[in-house]
Amino acid sequence: MSDNVSITDSEWCVMRIVWTLGQCTSRQIIDEMESKNDWKPSTTKTLITRLKNKGYLNTKKQGTGYLYSPNISEKDAMNAVSVSLFNNMCEMKVGKEIGTIIDNFAISKSDIQLLIDKLTAKQKDAPEKVNCNCLENQYRKCGDDMK
Repeated sequence: MSDNVSITDSEWCVMRIVWTLGQCTSRQIIDEMESKNDWKPSTTKTLITRLKNKGYLNTKKQGTGYLYSPNISEKDAMNAVSVSLFNNMCEMKVGKEIGTIIDNFAISKSDIQLLIDKLTAKQKDAPEKVNCNCLENQYRKCGDDMK
């Protein structure tokens, strides 16, 4: 599986079911998506096919149907998508965006402590300022629009 993971929001919904169940039938995915998102079976089947074609789902024949299992771990998918997202941002803006993420999502006390520990360790070698990497050999005040 490559580091370049491309999963749409709708495909994430399907993959979360497969990751949670470990392996499942299309009927299980369809039922879950109908109750959760009011999706038609054809929509879910299309997404399953796309995920198979992208190599994210394994299929195993079972009777007249198939069992689906993940071909990429949830952790690997999340890491690849997160790294890709932040690689596309100006390096000056990454810290503030991480702050925005922290502001907008529930985080457990143990995860907060993990973040504190990681930030404390990172702070020892952190530069005073991160430079803009938008244009080579150029300086831009990217941070000014993030206040």
